[in-house]
Amino acid sequence: MEINLSAIGAGLAVGLAAIGTGLAQARIGSAGAGVIAEKPESLGSIILLIAIPETMVILGFAIAAMILLLGD
Repeated sequence: MEINLSAIGAGLAVGLAAIGTGLAQARIGSAGAGVIAEKPESLGSIILLIAIPETMVILGFAIAAMILLLGD
């Protein structure tokens, strides 16, 4: 029973982090496209702003790994 619950927790950690990241990147990407259309020199900043929310998925994966590996 414990293994099943920890697997559900690990899946929720990654899944919810991915949903949040997707929502954030959608809004940042659409706003970034408008900024790049007006100021093409800001491309590097927009790429950085799009990449920042992706760290949330990486942290979700790290939490899932800790749940599965250390949750004995």
